[in-house]
Amino acid sequence: MKRNLLVYAIAAVLAAVGIGMAATNPAPEAYDDYATEQLTTYLKDNACTQAPNVLGEFLQTQCAAILEDNQEQIRRLIANNTDRQNWLLLSVYKTDLSVSDLLPSYHFETIGVFGNLYIYKAEQQ
Repeated sequence: MKRNLLVYAIAAVLAAVGIGMAATNPAPEAYDDYATEQLTTYLKDNACTQAPNVLGEFLQTQCAAILEDNQEQIRRLIANNTDRQNWLLLSVYKTDLSVSDLLPSYHFETIGVFGNLYIYKAEQQ
């Protein structure tokens, strides 16, 4: 009797966790927002700071402003280049970004679970 009760309790806990995971699996829109924020921050911290100082800090400042002014275009670029694998309990997002042959391309993989998104792979191609 105690063994059956333990089995039922474990099954109930696992079912509750599964339902919780399914209910909090982030939607594609949440990923697009998250990825846009992450990419913008990365570019500001890396690409903009490496802009040539030909005109003092003007180019670096303008780089950050251009990124802020074009959030919707960045979001669309990410959305159009992302494949979502929805496994009900969690989602895996794979994004390939390539803007031009003159710039490096990138591959990102992100897991969405319990309402959060976590990048677990980021590679320059």
